[in-house]
Amino acid sequence: MSNKLIDLVNISKSYDNELILDDLNLYIRENEFLTLLGPSGCGKTTTLRLIGGFESPDQGKIIFDGQDITKLPPHKRTLNTVFQKYALFTHMTIAENIAFGLKIKKKSKAYIDDKIKYALKLVNLDGYENRMADQLSGGQQQRIAIARAIVNEPKVLLLDEPLGALDLKLRQDMQYELIRLKNELGITFIYVTHDQEEALTMSDTIVVMNQGYIQQIGTPENIYNEPENAFVADFIGDSNIIDGVMIEDKVVEILGTKFACVDEGFGNNTPVDVVIRPEDVELVSPQEGIIEGVVSHLIFKGVHYEMEVQAHGYEWLVQSTKLVPVGTKVGIKVDPFNIQIMNKPASEDEEAVMLDE
Repeated sequence: MSNKLIDLVNISKSYDNELILDDLNLYIRENEFLTLLGPSGCGKTTTLRLIGGFESPDQGKIIFDGQDITKLPPHKRTLNTVFQKYALFTHMTIAENIAFGLKIKKKSKAYIDDKIKYALKLVNLDGYENRMADQLSGGQQQRIAIARAIVNEPKVLLLDEPLGALDLKLRQDMQYELIRLKNELGITFIYVTHDQEEALTMSDTIVVMNQGYIQQIGTPENIYNEPENAFVADFIGDSNIIDGVMIEDKVVEILGTKFACVDEGFGNNTPVDVVIRPEDVELVSPQEGIIEGVVSHLIFKGVHYEMEVQAHGYEWLVQSTKLVPVGTKVGIKVDPFNIQIMNKPASEDEEAVMLDE
């Protein structure tokens, strides 16, 4: 990855005395597809709006390509935003919508016509110049909104839940479109979503946020396989998160039973959170398992079966391509490498991990 393009330094922001972002530090590299991911109200859209210049931070500064742009208005920043609500001008043709920003910049007609053709080709809507915006489907309108942003040749494209209004199939198609566009255009994408699958599919880097704090920054694989705390593990994909006690290095007690694990350095007899992904729970015969249980629930998910197993007073979520009928007595086994141990947060609000990258 190339060098830093945007650097958010010690950013804090409040609305009506409510702290939304608290001393946030984050940098974004050139040509990176970076996704801000988290539940509603976690601060991800506020972060995007600060980068776009639609909001100003109470504290901290925003550096863009080596320059302090903290007080620069949006139209003077070399970036463009695509919102969930498209914001196309319905009384204008597609060509007029795309040309809007270029006309304000007083570009020549020939330049604008070239750019319109180029942008429509890029979003696979050749020949749509003279259609009206309200004659298009949601997916087509979204592409036009993207085309309108990219003709301005921004260094950065900000996307605020741009696929939120589309149906599932169309959303998946558009995810691939966005990856292709990013690769072809070679610009930086900063993407906001609360959809974990979207983040895992498209991003080079995911920033998981909660309550104004960054919980973890990493590649999709890293965030999924090595979550740094129970919040991240629970937010990205399904997890069994169980209260445990670290007896000693490499031995954890879960639900009254000792399991071998690979984690060290938690001390002896320390309360911990234990995270086990449902696909990592192995169902075997009762005598082969570490603990015994009974399958209490079963649904077919297409690629796999999802089962609930009652064992030692806990409802285990299990995903497997093998069907085990409800009522079957089973043993549960977990490979030591698939048991992740995490420190318990000292309080509900404690930011689980603050990153000063």
